[in-house]
Amino acid sequence: MRVSVYVLNMRGEPLMPTSPTKARKLLKTGNAKVKRTQPFTIQLTIATGETKQPITLGVDAGSKTVGLSATTDEEEVYAAECLLRDDVVDNLATRREFRRSRRHRKTRYRKARFNNRLKSKGWLAPSVEQKIETHFRLIRDVHKILPITKIRVEVAQFDIQKIKNPDISGIEYQQGEQLDFWNVREYILWRDGHKCVQCSGKSGDSILNVHHIESRKVGGNAPNNLVTLCETCHNKHHMGEIQVKVKRSQSFRDVAFMGIMRWAFYNRLKELYPNVSLTYGYITKNRRIQSGLGKSHIVDARCVTGNPLVVPSSIIYELKAVRTKNRQIHKATTNKGNYRKLNQQPKYVHGFQLYDKVQINNGVVGFIGARRKSGSFRVVDARGNQLANSGISYKKLRLLENRKAILTGVKTVIS
Repeated sequence: MRVSVYVLNMRGEPLMPTSPTKARKLLKTGNAKVKRTQPFTIQLTIATGETKQPITLGVDAGSKTVGLSATTDEEEVYAAECLLRDDVVDNLATRREFRRSRRHRKTRYRKARFNNRLKSKGWLAPSVEQKIETHFRLIRDVHKILPITKIRVEVAQFDIQKIKNPDISGIEYQQGEQLDFWNVREYILWRDGHKCVQCSGKSGDSILNVHHIESRKVGGNAPNNLVTLCETCHNKHHMGEIQVKVKRSQSFRDVAFMGIMRWAFYNRLKELYPNVSLTYGYITKNRRIQSGLGKSHIVDARCVTGNPLVVPSSIIYELKAVRTKNRQIHKATTNKGNYRKLNQQPKYVHGFQLYDKVQINNGVVGFIGARRKSGSFRVVDARGNQLANSGISYKKLRLLENRKAILTGVKTVIS
């Protein structure tokens, strides 16, 4: 196993990576300068030979985690795992609530204008679009430090109805679980036998409500997120007196995402880069098992490149996509007295902004996770885990890098 130091030529174009020893000599003699700390990248200040080898970038696409691996025929020169954002749906739902409330207060008699809003061809939901764009951003970042010659992407195709009912076939695909029902509410009441799932009718309340197990903001109106409750139990639950004993069944949100993004991601990628190919999960799984490798996103990405048995990288980079802007004026939750606290904060507090990369005076490197005007900061790693037991004074922090949309840290160093 080896550690790769990434090299750029004088024009800022990527060259083949080098060893830490050679990089140290180049820096010491002044023939190179540090361009980036993580991944550690140097830029040459002199002209040199630019011999390159074929490098294949494997992308294990996913709805929660993305695996990346760049390999030559002999070794893995880059390995990373990125956590994607999962707060887009909740943020959009919160914004929609604020807007509807504001319009109701100020223009409650305004006529509907929704018929003149057309979606462009190829439109995708913002939550899906954001994740696809993060995939592109990760690929662009790798191209900035390595001369990639080929990209291979693993996508998946799922039959959701087959997952629900393995015996489904023929015309049954056109006859869903809500066949012959006017709406979702009618189906839920019939499915639960027109009885409260909490008390089974013991309360004696004849009024039945359809209750969301998960919040409507993030759980939606899918049948597996709805149950029947009598009005008595429903009110008690929302007052915090009881907890609904029913849990939501399997969610197919991630499966649906992979089906939606599959061709959109691949077709856009072909427009941006040459020599892009597609592979499937069952091929990756077979290659991983035949090679005797364990299951992980990094290993899957390495198998996607077609070089599963090359020398693995000694460093695995831990990445996380974060929110970069927050224009919300007020907090979503109200304080006592139905008072909404302002959400406006200064961009800089004692010279630091959220997610700035810093170094504590004991040598530990992390990111600003929270700030207080008193100067006590919370420092976290790339995955959001706190690095110190209590707040750290801003006087003990040194700025290494301004905030970015993707946080980069070292996950594992194998000696």
